Amino acid sequence: MSLETPAGRFIKAVRAEGSADGQRWQSLATGQPIFREPYGASQVRVSIPTGAWRWLRLTVDDARTQPIPFTGARVHAAAAEATASERQPATIVERNENLGETRLTLNLGAANLDVASVRLETDEPLFTRLVSLAVPVVSEDAVREQAIGQDCIYRIAVEGHASENLSVPLEARVRSHELFVLIHNQDSPPLAITGVRVERRPVNLVFLVRQAGTYHLLTGNPRCAAPRYDLASLGADLKNVVGAPLKISALADNPDFRAPEALAGVDLGGTALDVSAWKFRKPVKISGGGAQQLELDLDVLARAGPGFADLRVLRGSNQVPYLVQRTSISRALTPAVTVTNDAKQPKLSRWRIKLPQAGLPLTRVSCQARSPLFQRDVTLYEELTDDRGDQYRHTLAGAAWTQTPDRRSREFALALNERLAGDTLFLETENGDNPPIELEKFTVFYPATRVLFKANPDDELFLYYGNARVSAPSYDLSLVAGELLAADKKIASLSDEQSLQKTSWRDAQTPGKGGAIFWGILALVVVVLLVVISRLLPKPPPAA
Repeated sequence: MSLETPAGRFIKAVRAEGSADGQRWQSLATGQPIFREPYGASQVRVSIPTGAWRWLRLTVDDARTQPIPFTGARVHAAAAEATASERQPATIVERNENLGETRLTLNLGAANLDVASVRLETDEPLFTRLVSLAVPVVSEDAVREQAIGQDCIYRIAVEGHASENLSVPLEARVRSHELFVLIHNQDSPPLAITGVRVERRPVNLVFLVRQAGTYHLLTGNPRCAAPRYDLASLGADLKNVVGAPLKISALADNPDFRAPEALAGVDLGGTALDVSAWKFRKPVKISGGGAQQLELDLDVLARAGPGFADLRVLRGSNQVPYLVQRTSISRALTPAVTVTNDAKQPKLSRWRIKLPQAGLPLTRVSCQARSPLFQRDVTLYEELTDDRGDQYRHTLAGAAWTQTPDRRSREFALALNERLAGDTLFLETENGDNPPIELEKFTVFYPATRVLFKANPDDELFLYYGNARVSAPSYDLSLVAGELLAADKKIASLSDEQSLQKTSWRDAQTPGKGGAIFWGILALVVVVLLVVISRLLPKPPPAA
């Protein structure tokens, strides 16, 4: 049964009873927890044993907390018995801690699995977390993460009754080897995850055996086409056929197998490219041949064009096809922060945030407050200068921040959705007649972006960037993106930046610090006017 309530935050125990006549009641469940957290974690389902009941009665325990309103209830009929599930090993290959979120990358060991659920193992004694599941998908020649499931996991004790749910139901086919698990921690510390179990639905093959003997089941050739048998047209009739169950022996290598080259369908010989319009490049260091994964560093993130349309991987003068992988991983930076209060404005507090690079694609700026009690409107902005030399404020984000001794926020964060122009941010708040607030532990976040490609062991590769006038490339590599994602990838890295062009006068201007061109032209016009006026003035009379 599912209960409906508008209450925003609660935790209660529920007792469920069933009756056939409305007079005699039988206990079905005791101490079942229902709860809802402000950040979205919710559990309002009450499970009971399968049975036929004309009457159901739920009793919500309000002994320790205020009653909450209920606006409705839904009764779910028992579903048909699902196909038995089997455990599938899953390995945590990467763990990243984002702001308020833990991101796990799982290797399922195989693709095209019908995943019934994902169970997280943890020894934490008390918690509630909202968990999302996502898979990599190819969209517009880039790899993105697509959410495919979400539910709440918890381990709680209500009125002396312990209860837990560590599984996230999915019931979906996962076509990639990778599965991303996003655990939303909000202001709670990350969970200590000791392991992950995946339950999958088995797949059965039905075939006719005319005589006893040894048969081999072949698998592991992604390049062969699907077979076309006459038996396929009888698929609906075969569902009711009772067959002799067979157990497949342990997987073994085919002695006639000849391992093909990894990503053999990917042509490394791309078209030639004239790089005279590119400003920067970096050598790419690889540890071996095959599929490669390269994460873009701050130099590339700051100086590449919008949407990374100008990225090019080159071997000699020829392009190497690649895919851009946009992840949900947030990398953190600790900027240099100074207090820059103005003595002429004593009621104003301002902090100057200095970044290591101009033009970074930041997604979030966070800080913590030492002051226990305050309510402020906080604004984040850049100070820029237009082409006429006039300075103006470009607001990036703003929000209200309230903190009381009994409800203190660990962090205050402002979300950004645009690339910065310069390398300096300002955080400002008006104190009114209150004492200034004290802030500390400033952190800025940017998304981790990766490039996936294939290389030979002895390739000398360069990553080119810094050409705002070029459009994004279009490679046939997207047709085999699934194979590239499934391949075991080596981690490539970038070396020091190399400048390819002399910086022009206009390019030398710091973003947002314009005015030099305007004032230079104005000075030239003034000089020309003075020369013209001096020639028009009458000449002094000759000396007597």
